Amino acid sequence: MPQQRQQPQRGRNGRPLVVARAVRGVALVGGLALLPLATACGGDADKSAENRSARTSAMSAPSAGVVAPAKVEVIAGLTGCKVKIRTDADELREGVCDTADGEYLITTFPAEKYKLTWLDSASLYGGKYLVGPQWAISAKPKTLETLRVKVGGTIEDLDAARTAAPGPKAS
Repeated sequence: MPQQRQQPQRGRNGRPLVVARAVRGVALVGGLALLPLATACGGDADKSAENRSARTSAMSAPSAGVVAPAKVEVIAGLTGCKVKIRTDADELREGVCDTADGEYLITTFPAEKYKLTWLDSASLYGGKYLVGPQWAISAKPKTLETLRVKVGGTIEDLDAARTAAPGPKAS
């Protein structure tokens, strides 16, 4: 009896899962490779993690209580930027802005779980990020303050999270 050749599994978009996984991998690696560049200007090394953590928790949404939706172009428009899309993948979209407020990177995600994974990876590098539902903005801390007033969200200090996490023990 001749064997039938089995078709490869396909994802929701009709592509073979192997291709979809490869695209996701490339997008994730690309995003992570550029992450240190976005956070290198973070600064604030002289303040203790406790002070930054306490200050961060007080900064949530603007007085109107409005938080921007998860679309790069919409968030960029709210900040007065004509965005240049840098990454357009299934798991995230990234756009670069350069305005009078400063230079910043807007990253949006199709689901909250992707944002949480991205933030978890970003915590390896530390820095501060403006975070909202299904989006994050990477910029210098002063720029994040200005943007928070315009788009809402919470400034998260990933340096505090990184220093609070237990590390490997020296032998």
